[in-house]
Amino acid sequence: MIRGLLVRFYESAAASGLPEMERLANTVSTWWPQILVAITTGVTNAASEGVNRLIKTDARSAFGYRNPANQRLRARCATTRRARGHLSRRTSGRHSQPRRNV
Repeated sequence: MIRGLLVRFYESAAASGLPEMERLANTVSTWWPQILVAITTGVTNAASEGVNRLIKTDARSAFGYRNPANQRLRARCATTRRARGHLSRRTSGRHSQPRRNV
């Protein structure tokens, strides 16, 4: 089924005469093995790409680091779940536990 749709896509891209469509078909053809793996298994590299984006964003905001050890530490801190707001920042005190509905 996928193969038939892919052939139809390539044929329509070639028949369109648009350079953008031909470039898109060429890109899909080049990356097809990876695309097929993503479709059939559902495995992606989205998590690693997201971490890389966070590290690059942090480096841009600091305009580069002078100390490589500090850069590694800042990158590690920027990519933790707590720094991205996924975990509660409260670690002690009265409100550290979730509230129960009474």
